[in-house]
Amino acid sequence: MTGSARRDLEVLYRVALAVHRIVRDAGTSPHRADVVAMGADGSPTEELDRLAEAEILKVLSAEKVDWNLISEEAGAVSRGGRRSLVVDPIDGTMNALRHLPFSTVSLALGEENLAGVEVGLVHDLFRGTTWWAVRGEGAFVDGRPIRTRPWLPRGEVFFANLGTRATERAVRLAGKSRRIRSLGCASFEMLMVAQGSADAYFFENSDPQRNLRATDIAAAYRILGEAGGGVTDSHGAPVESFPLNVEARTSVFAWGDPKLLRGVTEGGYL
Repeated sequence: MTGSARRDLEVLYRVALAVHRIVRDAGTSPHRADVVAMGADGSPTEELDRLAEAEILKVLSAEKVDWNLISEEAGAVSRGGRRSLVVDPIDGTMNALRHLPFSTVSLALGEENLAGVEVGLVHDLFRGTTWWAVRGEGAFVDGRPIRTRPWLPRGEVFFANLGTRATERAVRLAGKSRRIRSLGCASFEMLMVAQGSADAYFFENSDPQRNLRATDIAAAYRILGEAGGGVTDSHGAPVESFPLNVEARTSVFAWGDPKLLRGVTEGGYL
């Protein structure tokens, strides 16, 4: 690993720890779920998200990095740099507000699109686990290498978004898999695929404008790719050119074993 990549990872890790402290300290605040604004993506911004985003900007200034910021709350913040830090300050905000232990801070550093993500780091805001990857250097959790698992038909564990906005394809996938899980935190669920705990993650909303953004998936995209897996949209189309902004939306099919792509289609899962 180059010295610059190591420096990038160290800064991202310090950003993640700062957000973790914010979430911990706000745990008993009666105002942490207050809606204080509308985010750049058009969704409500809770006080907890605002505090986390402000802390990220503070750390970037203290670290003297010129990275631009792309965040679901503030949108695009130019800080004069070539690269952008793509941030979901709290992925799984509803889980965090209800003390459900599936919430992360997701950090990706790169340019233009998902293919341009150089470094990804995701930190579990409840357990303190950290996943990270540098392009071409493999994927790790707390310093240990991780790899995806081989797909065993009729023995799979899938993650999928379910509920009132789930599509028929998501419901069909749930009905055909051996085990199904739905946690409400896209980065965490994709990383379960990356570390071999699950076989795939599927997200497709009946309203395309409520699908996932780069802030949700950019860091996990890099980590999963380095672990041996990959990501397409729900119809199998590539997502490498998906832009790093808060306006674009995409469905997601994240898989661990390339054989799963063909098997899912031929087996009538979708």
